[in-house]
Amino acid sequence: MPFPDALKGNPKCIFFTDFDGTITLQDSNDYMTDNLGFGEARRKQLNADCLDGRATFRDIFTEMLASISTPLPACIDTLLAHITLDPHFTAFFHWATAHNVPVIVLSSGMRPIIRALLSKLVGDEASTIEIICNEAVPRPGKTLDQRDGWTIQFHDDSGFGHDKSLAIRPYREAVRKMGGDGPVLLFAGDGVSDLSAARETDLLFAKRGRDLVTYCEREGAPFTVFGDWSEILETTKKIYEGKTSVAEVAKEGAEEAKEMGTEKETTK
Repeated sequence: MPFPDALKGNPKCIFFTDFDGTITLQDSNDYMTDNLGFGEARRKQLNADCLDGRATFRDIFTEMLASISTPLPACIDTLLAHITLDPHFTAFFHWATAHNVPVIVLSSGMRPIIRALLSKLVGDEASTIEIICNEAVPRPGKTLDQRDGWTIQFHDDSGFGHDKSLAIRPYREAVRKMGGDGPVLLFAGDGVSDLSAARETDLLFAKRGRDLVTYCEREGAPFTVFGDWSEILETTKKIYEGKTSVAEVAKEGAEEAKEMGTEKETTK
């Protein structure tokens, strides 16, 4: 449900989440680039350039997708055959639905791909999940089912292509006006396209061993780490029930990340 409808019913929490590599175990755009585009080595170099500030996410993502000539329907068929769901996401989604916790997907991916994957992996009930994302559109004089027939239409003009913070900010401003009675804003993500959302929520769940952990440590953003959605569900339940606070969770998360000190895989 779009803003401000998600605030109706006075939810205790609103949960924003990335899609690729967060709800799914693999990143669909990475998979297309690695297998249908210019390959893994070039993709990882571009992601490293973005994380280090040498390129914008918008620029590297445009280059990645431009390397894919496969028609969009064939891309979707390939992804449906190879992308899998975090096995605990459905349980989280059912709990959230039962407890009036809106789930909003903020993705740098493209709507036709996300909808197709959610429909297959979660089922028809996933149609209730709001998705704010980029679009796939035909190139001039082409159709989506032709080779080199499609391209990405970004959600906004930012360097991210889709600045996820812009979608969260109206909720943040509304919560501020509510004083202490507003919902807790939570976000789960894994990589560089989630950087803009890191400071807009009360707590960010950053996937263990990924780029987002590096960014949160560098910027001092409140975060905790997770391996799968069973951990997210456990922590969210405790916050929902008042058994812990976001400050306590963030402190524990920062300590865990510091102890890990492992090499991070470059992700989106």
